Amino acid sequence: MVSKPHGGKLVRRIAAPKTRERILSEQKEYPKAEIDHGRAIDLENIAHGVYSPLKGFLTSDDFQSVLDHMRLSDDTPWTIPIVLDVEKPEFEEGDAILLYYDDLPIARMHVEEIYTYDKKEFAQKIFKTTDPNHPGVAKVYAMSEYLVGGEIELLNELPNPFAKYTLRPVETRVLFKERGWKTIVAFQTRNVPHMGHEYVQKAALTFVDGLFINPVLGKKKRGDYKDEVIIKAYEVLFKHYYPKDAATLATVRYEMRYAGPREAIHHAIMRKNFGATHFIVGRDHAGVGDYYGPYEAWDLFDEFPDLGITPMFIREAFYCRKCCGMVNAKICPHSEEFHVRISGTKLRKMIMSGEKPPEYMMRPEVYEVIRSFKNPFVE
Repeated sequence: MVSKPHGGKLVRRIAAPKTRERILSEQKEYPKAEIDHGRAIDLENIAHGVYSPLKGFLTSDDFQSVLDHMRLSDDTPWTIPIVLDVEKPEFEEGDAILLYYDDLPIARMHVEEIYTYDKKEFAQKIFKTTDPNHPGVAKVYAMSEYLVGGEIELLNELPNPFAKYTLRPVETRVLFKERGWKTIVAFQTRNVPHMGHEYVQKAALTFVDGLFINPVLGKKKRGDYKDEVIIKAYEVLFKHYYPKDAATLATVRYEMRYAGPREAIHHAIMRKNFGATHFIVGRDHAGVGDYYGPYEAWDLFDEFPDLGITPMFIREAFYCRKCCGMVNAKICPHSEEFHVRISGTKLRKMIMSGEKPPEYMMRPEVYEVIRSFKNPFVE
């Protein structure tokens, strides 16, 4: 059975056409706040239920509860603060304001609370470090002094160059039902696929009805693959190597926090809202640098027996020269001398130098897609 939305009900916070028209006609009468691209994406995810049960940005009780207990104040599991920061606000609690991105009114917000917070506490509790070299910590330190909590109504969406592959939770739930899938495993990725990814995905698919590959599109760190490269690579992989009736591909716009274990839980909740019943938790899931242990995220799932989506812990795959195939440590009896690790960093270096990866590392069709781009990496 397709999973129930997190919190029990799929949130939809989109202004009705007549309401939208009226708000936009009166927009000069509203106080306004400018937001960045990441918060605009958060707004879309709130409005379309990707962040169910959130109906808006967190108020202080929920914010503190997430920091301290990894749960909302009503005890619903929630690990990443979805917050809106502003400079000294020119509006008050109780006001309705408009949120703008790049001169586009994105949403109306009903201001429930304006509050301050401790940035070091935020960083330490969410990222387990206060090191400003951590990209998530740096982002927190760059935030404004005040947070604003309250419910939102979406008025406009950002331009979407990948609309063809964008499905909202209400749509994926219909798709899964139409395909007769009762169990669905979701795979989150921000990379082009290599053979290790394919091994993990297909190993998981063995136990369920359908595979939902859900690449993250949006702002990434330097050296990550560009969005269009990821999409094209998966297109060619699906065309040649995936069963059409057992796998589907849809994207989600989301700004990575690189919060390791906490973000792994958040990613699972997002896929639960899309309708997935299972979620593949990777090695060093949502990690960066050496801030988290390789399987630390696996342990954190033990603290959430009420999460409502089943984590699938599939160990890192590698090529074994003795087995003549992709394996993992649980199923391969051979010593390290026969193992070839598939490192994303190593693959990037090979691609940058024009070297074609061996076929046990990456499908040749995927390599050709990457090579077709003048610069496939974020600069």
